[in-house]
Amino acid sequence: MPKKISTADLAARFRITSGKHFRLKDHDPADTWKCHSKDAAALLALGTERLAALQEKLYAQDRWAVLLIFQAMDAAGKDGTIKHVLSGVNPQGCQVTSFKAPSATELDHDFLWRSTCALPERGRIGIFNRSYYEETLVVRVHPEILQTQRLPARKHVWRERFEDIAAYERHLGRNGTVVRKFFLHVSKAEQKRRFLARLEEPAKNWKFSAGDLKERARWDDYQAAYEETIAHTATADAPWHVIPADEKWFTRLAVMAAVIETLESLELAFPKVDKAQRAALAEAKAALTGED
Repeated sequence: MPKKISTADLAARFRITSGKHFRLKDHDPADTWKCHSKDAAALLALGTERLAALQEKLYAQDRWAVLLIFQAMDAAGKDGTIKHVLSGVNPQGCQVTSFKAPSATELDHDFLWRSTCALPERGRIGIFNRSYYEETLVVRVHPEILQTQRLPARKHVWRERFEDIAAYERHLGRNGTVVRKFFLHVSKAEQKRRFLARLEEPAKNWKFSAGDLKERARWDDYQAAYEETIAHTATADAPWHVIPADEKWFTRLAVMAAVIETLESLELAFPKVDKAQRAALAEAKAALTGED
């Protein structure tokens, strides 16, 4: 980070731990704070190196699991951010799950079931590319989806889902899974620019679908759904990070800072070797050095 900006400062700037006064309009999608694009590549490389070292300790210690949840409007850059931020992490200690429309089997369970099945094991970093939060976002914007879930009649389904999610994340935290949530906040103008790039560049055509425009037409509804979701589910133990997403280089730096800050807060360390283990190691070394 630039000399006057620490990883902790950058992470804290975009962290939401309480929704009491949260308003999405107060967050600028084009914000780059005190950072400069000319420094981005070098800073990201340093962050990748630091993250790799922390992940190695996380895996070796085998006490904590870390769950990183990414939510965003289309074209906000989730895939690219995940790719760049986690590029240096050992694949053995990392797993990515992308959630699509629920299957018939998943619809026969509660809305948190499929996410529970995909939770990271202790020692691993799990990434959810979209998540159970779709149930308060896309389902909120398209309430007809609720009909496919065959739920008992409920008067306050959204409030109850916020309560269920908060309780679920509290349960995960109490049992060693640290939850961090990222909303990549892209502007409507920047989304338009990226959509046009997908249409104009043959190599990017595959990224665009007609449904993207239908969802864009509901932009205000989605912004309202995100605001209410973040306001009701941001806590000190499972905070949201509202990350500006108009400048991809800054998005990646800010997410990297938040992930590093999270891992550093766990005071990770390699397991200590006790007296009996040291003796066994010495015996093994003697046996190896004594071979013909």
